[in-house]
Order: sequence, then C-alpha cells, then structure tokens
Amino acid sequence: MPTISTSIEIGAPPQRVWDVLTDFPGHQEWDPFFVRLDGTPRLGETLAVTIAPPGGKRMDFRPRVVDLDAPHRLGWLGRLLLPGVFDGHHRFELTATPDGGTLLHHTERFSGILTPFGGSMLTRTATGFETFNDALKKRCER
Repeated sequence: MPTISTSIEIGAPPQRVWDVLTDFPGHQEWDPFFVRLDGTPRLGETLAVTIAPPGGKRMDFRPRVVDLDAPHRLGWLGRLLLPGVFDGHHRFELTATPDGGTLLHHTERFSGILTPFGGSMLTRTATGFETFNDALKKRCER
C-alpha cells in the first residue's frame, strides 16, 4: 500500500499545535494545502475537505474522523466513490519532545483498486503535506 510519511519538529507544545490543527475555520488564514476544512474533529464526524496539491487540481473529499486522541492523534478516512476503490487513511500524530516542542508525524496510507494509478497525484500530495507542515510550524511558533 502506498504511504506518504512526513514529519517536522515544531517549537511549540503539543497542546498549542493541537489547538491550531483542530481550529478548522482558522486554516483559511495560514494553510495553503487544506484550503477548506469544515466540520468538527469528533469521532464519527464527517468533514468537508478541499486540498490544493502544488501543481495539481483541487480535490474535494468527505472523510470521516476515525481516530481521535486529543491532543495526540487525529485521523480520518476518505474514500473515492465506494470503499475499496481509492481509500486514504490520513493521520496527524503529535509527540512531545524533551525541549517542550512537538514532533508532528503527518501520514496517509492509500489502498484500493485504483491505487496503482495514483503516482503523480501521490507525489503532488506528498509535496502538499510538506508545504502544510511548514505552514503549521510557522503558525504555531509565532
């Protein structure tokens, strides 16, 4: 299964990073990748998400929150059409560092029958994750 896995150290405590990450309306002020993030980070909640991968077309998703452990983990499962066609399990994991900061692991695991055809889209999405991580770091450290 193809996986995008990124990480970044942020000079702010996990609670600060969590607060910025889960303030979905606030993403419009700083986030170049998740250009729309509507809903509530609550287990079972369906979100409305639009991503803007660098060099790619905007994509809309309606993922469901499937993993939530505040202020440590947030995960959602997005599907294209039906289960098993093209599924993406997106996850943010926050770990406290010894110096009082946060290590963010930002990943997505893809599965489904169309996964082998997602090459260039996955590459652009990985770049988008890095762009998002950098923007989140700047927002949390200001």
